[in-house]
Amino acid sequence: MTPPVFLTRLGDRLTQALAVDGGTVDTVRRRVATGIGAVVLGLVALAFARGGDLARAGFGRIVAAFPFAPLVLTPAVFAAVVYVTRRFVPEARGSGIPQVMAAARVPKARESQRLVSLRAAAAKAALTLGILLAGGSAGREGPTVQLSAAVMVAVHRALRVPLSAGVYIAGGAAGVAAAFNTPLAGVAFAIEELAAAYEQRVAILVMGAVMIAGLVSLGVAGDYVYFGEMHQILPLRAVLLAAPVAGIIGGVAGGLFSRLLLEFAAGARRWQRRLTARPVMFAALCGLAVALLGLASGGLTWGTGYDATKQLVEGYGQPLWFGAAKFGAALATALSGAPGGIFAPSLAVGAGVGNLLTPLFPDDPSGAIVLLGVTGYFVGVARAPLTAVIIITETTASRGMILPLFFTALIAEAASTIVCRERLYHGLAKGFGLPGPAAPPD
Repeated sequence: MTPPVFLTRLGDRLTQALAVDGGTVDTVRRRVATGIGAVVLGLVALAFARGGDLARAGFGRIVAAFPFAPLVLTPAVFAAVVYVTRRFVPEARGSGIPQVMAAARVPKARESQRLVSLRAAAAKAALTLGILLAGGSAGREGPTVQLSAAVMVAVHRALRVPLSAGVYIAGGAAGVAAAFNTPLAGVAFAIEELAAAYEQRVAILVMGAVMIAGLVSLGVAGDYVYFGEMHQILPLRAVLLAAPVAGIIGGVAGGLFSRLLLEFAAGARRWQRRLTARPVMFAALCGLAVALLGLASGGLTWGTGYDATKQLVEGYGQPLWFGAAKFGAALATALSGAPGGIFAPSLAVGAGVGNLLTPLFPDDPSGAIVLLGVTGYFVGVARAPLTAVIIITETTASRGMILPLFFTALIAEAASTIVCRERLYHGLAKGFGLPGPAAPPD
């Protein structure tokens, strides 16, 4: 897709006005491209978030009018989305984070640019909204990472700035920051997941993009806290007892989710290969499973799980089986191969894990125990403890829980490794693998 001509002309005029030599021209172009890209991707991420909210609300209205419609609608949409994805835009399948990781390995390759092209990003956004409109247990954060990286790459190409791994990393990190309104988490995610080698030049690029995207989000959406505020704390006795339990249970459950997803992606077992031999039919079966779980749970497992997570964090209980039911819905959605993220569903499942632990610690604040469960499970899935703790702290304003969350995260990391040795996003990125060694992010 050809970049907009006005961006190229704008870049030429700015560099002519500000630069005095060739080296300065390159520096100015890079900074201008990063700044413009961060502003645009911040606005795009907010628009995508708004679309996700409308899609979830639309599905709610459909269910209110026709309670059993998901039995037909959800399998049909899952099958249609997977067919369109596989047939026309295979680079839009799944989360979106593995695509950015794979593209950053060989940043100048045509295949890399195809993974994060505007065409792939637009398809990813539209198809993810379709899954949410059908009640799929998917998130928008992973797709936002791919969408944001695509915007950043497009702006750099328009301004004729050479593509490097840092461009992909900065775009993806800014996408995390804009999706959750969590600037620190964007930087942490770049360090832990997106960057194979992290250098000072990439750090400056990432922090600049994250700061600008965060300011755009703050200016348009306001200073909101994603999952509500939780100011409760745990005494040392409770931390020493509850954190290991949440870390082990959450880490094992998250590791199991990752292992199942990676095994199906690789066709590790014969029965898995037989199930996925007809991907469109398999997607319809996954959609039917999501519909049945949603009906059986009274609608709790449909969508991102944002509302249920917020209620649990704020101390309003859900049924103890919520975590297991949401685990099944999130797994079925992810296995279907449809576009959609796993960040938000993982946070919801983790909240369910924490909710399941609250009866074991009746004298301690339930919201704090829930946060330990969120941390344990999310780390078990993503294996990014620093990112998990920062995301959860920023999205719940729970600064008094930082040390208990880190304690839980470290235990969950170890427990998850026992169940699934390979990190989820790194394993999934192999499906988009490109030849050649990892490029240094310059």
